[in-house]
Amino acid sequence: MNPPPNKPFVYWNADLKIRVAAIGASLLVGLALMAIKFYSYALTESSAILSDALESIINVVASAFAMGSILFAAQPPDESHPYGHGKIEYFSAGFEGALIILAAVGIFKTGLQHLTSPSPLPHLDKGLLLLLGAALVNLLLGAMLIRIGKRTRSLTLTADGKHVISDVYTSAGVIVGLCLVELTDWLWLDGAVACIVGAHILFTGWHLVRQSIAELMNASDPQLLAQITQLLRRERKPHWLDIHKLRAWRAGNLVHMDFHLVLPNDLTLEKAHADVRELENMLIKHFDGNASVLIHTDPCRPPHCPVCGRCDCQHRHNNKSGEAEWSVKSLTKNPHHG
Repeated sequence: MNPPPNKPFVYWNADLKIRVAAIGASLLVGLALMAIKFYSYALTESSAILSDALESIINVVASAFAMGSILFAAQPPDESHPYGHGKIEYFSAGFEGALIILAAVGIFKTGLQHLTSPSPLPHLDKGLLLLLGAALVNLLLGAMLIRIGKRTRSLTLTADGKHVISDVYTSAGVIVGLCLVELTDWLWLDGAVACIVGAHILFTGWHLVRQSIAELMNASDPQLLAQITQLLRRERKPHWLDIHKLRAWRAGNLVHMDFHLVLPNDLTLEKAHADVRELENMLIKHFDGNASVLIHTDPCRPPHCPVCGRCDCQHRHNNKSGEAEWSVKSLTKNPHHG
């Protein structure tokens, strides 16, 4: 049954189910750990623990935003968004990075206050035990999110996982610093640790914002281009003379690519179309159906004769002497611009 017109819907494929389950787990665990950390802060009145708890708020908000972006990105292309909705994931990653930067500012403010005006930290041993348990749970959660994000090609999940891992580093730094406070009674260390934590998550947030901007600007993806080049080189046919102006970018779990394919100029339109369809289907199959391919055909010219394997061509000027090199550099080159 076809869906009603103009009504958004989601393709619930295996990857999407895994993504939603993973981000749902991240949201629920994040809520539980946030409550534990704020309880720990209430026990100890430590600015360092407060800095860790504030970062947990960002984890929860970011996970909720990521859940929405994953579902929105899974909607198929429509009249308003012919290239699909996958780029919402890059907005999500950038939003998460901006929230991290905002949290860092608040952490610096609180840390500086406790650095210049230190105060006693009651029940520090209990607070440290709670923080240690939360850090271990976060470590497992972050590793799971990064692994699933890479497997399902989700920048949102990967970004959320890295954020959770950065929270583990934050907790580890806080635990070490507060253990020193417990051993030395240097109360100013509490504020110093909070400032160090703020600097660390500020760097993490800036990295996520930069990555998000790069993806939104369709920055070159060397790994993706190398993967496509290797596939084209392996499947090439003797009369596929050359490829140039190869471009490829990701939008969520979708891969978009386009390039020019040089074919013998005496091929019939029907045969050229069949070659293009074969090449498109091969590329789409390689990316498990999550690909959009646009191929422009160019007719050969006399300089292509030495690399052409079409021996019965009536327009040949030179005998075949080899094959054109197919590398990332040669396939992405624009012959009209050097």
